[in-house]
Amino acid sequence: MSNHVYKQLELTGSSATSSDDAVQRAIAKASETVRNIQWFEVTETRGHVKDGKIAHWQVTLKVGFTLE
Repeated sequence: MSNHVYKQLELTGSSATSSDDAVQRAIAKASETVRNIQWFEVTETRGHVKDGKIAHWQVTLKVGFTLE
């Protein structure tokens, strides 16, 4: 294993489908401008309820990437 230095970003993704989809969307969007994303950690999950059903998911996560 190589020695690396990591930097972390905090992101919040949202989705009407699922918490997993919210995470996927956040990472996909960050990947458009951030190189070398290596890991993520979900720090908070919350949502919106409408008429007794989950209407929207919102997930906050930390994303780690290696510095070049």
